[in-house]
Amino acid sequence: MTGNNENSDAAKKPVDKKAQQEIIDKIEKELKLPKAVPKTEDDAKRRNYQFWSTQPVPSFSSDAQGRNGPIEEDKEQSEVRQESFSLVKGFEWCNLDLDDDAQLIELYQLLNENYVEDDDNMFRFDYSAPFLKWALRPPGWRPEWACGVRVASNKKLVAFISAIPADILVHGKSKKMVEINFLCVLKKMRSKRVAPVLIREITRRVNATGIFQAVYTAGVVLPKPVATCRYWHRSLNPKKLINVQFASLSRNMTMQRTIKLYKLPEQPRSAGFRILEKGDVEEVCAGLNNSLKKFKLHQTFSVEEFEHWFLPRKDIVYSYVVQNGDGKITDFVSFYSLSSTIMNHPQYKSLHAAYSFYYYNESLNLKDLMNDALIMAKSNNFDVFNALDLMENRPILEDLKFGMGDGNLHYYIFNWICKGMEPNEIGLVLQ
Repeated sequence: MTGNNENSDAAKKPVDKKAQQEIIDKIEKELKLPKAVPKTEDDAKRRNYQFWSTQPVPSFSSDAQGRNGPIEEDKEQSEVRQESFSLVKGFEWCNLDLDDDAQLIELYQLLNENYVEDDDNMFRFDYSAPFLKWALRPPGWRPEWACGVRVASNKKLVAFISAIPADILVHGKSKKMVEINFLCVLKKMRSKRVAPVLIREITRRVNATGIFQAVYTAGVVLPKPVATCRYWHRSLNPKKLINVQFASLSRNMTMQRTIKLYKLPEQPRSAGFRILEKGDVEEVCAGLNNSLKKFKLHQTFSVEEFEHWFLPRKDIVYSYVVQNGDGKITDFVSFYSLSSTIMNHPQYKSLHAAYSFYYYNESLNLKDLMNDALIMAKSNNFDVFNALDLMENRPILEDLKFGMGDGNLHYYIFNWICKGMEPNEIGLVLQ
């Protein structure tokens, strides 16, 4: 059987991916289409990162070559810019006062209407006002690190970015850093390139306190991830998850069989399993810090920080311990609550999700400890339990009936270059 030789030869020619991307970029520019968000490093390498190329972050072509330290050395305070960066005319900087309920609600509304959505625009993170206060005000927080942009004429909040302090260890080297989070710009303003100015301004404000490194995560690929983790999901309320299209019925499975598959016991199985109490804080803080030392990227918690992040708060954070007959706490597990708004569904408005937080185990195997966490999440009316494949999670996820999600979370360290890490070398969880 023969074919057209000319067409056959053409089919064999290698595709010039660079030329192809230039054509796509030109079409997008002429039609004013938004650029597709890069989800893989190969996609990202073809992008021109105009802003990030000016920042102290590793490029995709950079090789750590045994380095583990700052890209730019710390500056003297006299070298740090003192005045805020200029905004587009008609806008002004503000510090959000999180003690003012009205301002807290403004932030909640900005995030609820403009923050992270899934690719199909079916779900959007719904950070409650109490959750935001918890997330943004740990020990050492500073008011100028809750950084907003308002319309000068009517004071409407249109953009936000935050920083909180954290003691971070990278490949055994300890550094005072900040965690950057909640970068959000009103959808109508995204063409004004506000995000780069927000990042420059929060960097300036953090630098003014003598801190020059930051950790942050993103679902998109930027220059250059230090690690990439994958989300996994465990159904707790499968009927609802299928109804809202968060999950689907597996082949040859009925709804009743699916509900039976994911059914959990009413009570935790482990003897001595109970809620974390204030009197446990020092002991459990020491146990967690000791356990985290095995990971190449992790946070070290002070007792005050541990109390803030883990002492149970209803609808925010849930923490449990296992205490043996001698009174010693041998195991600890926690998760936090983060609902999502369900877009355009006739019956359900909110998806209640639990997110695996921190843990350590001495007497129990991790599978049994995490199964008890699933039981507690179900008893607190969560619909789904989400976990990343970091720490020691990956080997137990399938046994606990987690399914692999389609979303990655990329970890970044600002102004730091080091060898990349595998998910099981990451011991850091950001909200």
